[in-house]
Amino acid sequence: MSKSLSIVVPAFNEENRLGESVVEILRYVSENLADTELIVVDDGSSDNTSAVAENAASGTPQIDCSVIRYEENKGKGFAVRTGLHAAKGDIAIFSDADLSTPIEELKKLVDPIADDLYDVTLGSRAIDRTMIGERQPWRREQGGKVFNFFVRTLTGLPFWDTQCGFKAFNMNKFRPLLDKMKIDRFGFDVEFLYVANMHGLRMKEIPVRWNHCDGTKVSIFRDSIRMFTEISEIRRNAKQGQYD
Repeated sequence: MSKSLSIVVPAFNEENRLGESVVEILRYVSENLADTELIVVDDGSSDNTSAVAENAASGTPQIDCSVIRYEENKGKGFAVRTGLHAAKGDIAIFSDADLSTPIEELKKLVDPIADDLYDVTLGSRAIDRTMIGERQPWRREQGGKVFNFFVRTLTGLPFWDTQCGFKAFNMNKFRPLLDKMKIDRFGFDVEFLYVANMHGLRMKEIPVRWNHCDGTKVSIFRDSIRMFTEISEIRRNAKQGQYD
């Protein structure tokens, strides 16, 4: 049975904050949205992430909530794709487990797709920085700007913030592209947008509220190198026709 909306939350070792996020999402859904499902994807956690999610969801049994778990950590990109493959919604949105973008911002991304104005919408911290509450540490923020410059230069994508963990998709148009995706870790956002752009999907970057949350698993040094490598891989895949 199809749903109008699927909310996908990728999670890796998130037992300390995922429960509160699941409760908050389900509260918002029950008060504001009909015909919506929540899918938590446990990306091979070594803690009690799955059990915490299931326990948190048990308090709102009227909302369809499922937890997908696999044993090996495969990366956020793999987790998001897994959730989107399982999604029954005509529209799907993924959100970081820490809700750094409040779930109340959801309609900003979902409504333009429901109104058939766009096929992909991406939350952005860069268009209106007055909407940022608690900011990232200076070094991390500057690193993000450098990375985005690199992305814009190498991919031709016009967006100012490709890495905000809050994106929505018209699944009728985006689902056929999922099997073309190759990037399993942090460069997956760029690949999503690059492939969608190649296939003519209509995309819009939309400013959203955002707050830095402690506990990020991203290493500015290790993962910056990995992300630059993955952007180069995206260009190579495109030249080889793997996204056609």
